[in-house]
Amino acid sequence: MASSPRTVAGSAGDPLAEAIELTKRLKLPYIRRSLTDLIPTAKAQRWDPAEVVRVLLAEEAAGRDTANLRTRRKRAAFPAGKTFGDWDEQASTIPRPTQDALKTLEWVQRKENLCICGPSGTGKSHFCEALGQAAVEAGMTVAWFTIEDLGVLVRRHRADDSITRALTRLIRTDLIIIDLSRPRDYAEPAMA
Repeated sequence: MASSPRTVAGSAGDPLAEAIELTKRLKLPYIRRSLTDLIPTAKAQRWDPAEVVRVLLAEEAAGRDTANLRTRRKRAAFPAGKTFGDWDEQASTIPRPTQDALKTLEWVQRKENLCICGPSGTGKSHFCEALGQAAVEAGMTVAWFTIEDLGVLVRRHRADDSITRALTRLIRTDLIIIDLSRPRDYAEPAMA
């Protein structure tokens, strides 16, 4: 026996106010923000109803994408906000073809490891953070750690034997960056 499609009754009052209430109930905040501006425009320009629905859904998707990007970036805990926008490719000792290959992030998708070594002040941390930022923008999850941060993580979870859960959660991350640079406040004193 086939079930008949469910019908929704028309609006009993102000349809826009009812739509806004429905967006609250359905947790659609970006559609809710767009409704009051979009509906008058759609009426004035005589949009097809399907176009109104498409635009509203596109607003919700774009809003969620932006919120997800912000959340992934915050969870990554990047130290300085460095990106490839402020990276000087010419000044780096990493060959340009290698930089370009690493920027594709294909190695992350293949679950390969990367180790960047070199003297202090050559941009290793900047390049790694820029790779992490690019990975976040590509929809990946990233975790940034200093070696001290990892020590704190282990010590914090050792007390209650939850280290296995913490490491399992960490291992699910697409890209884990461990910066072994010495923090500035631990730098050796200048020689006289």
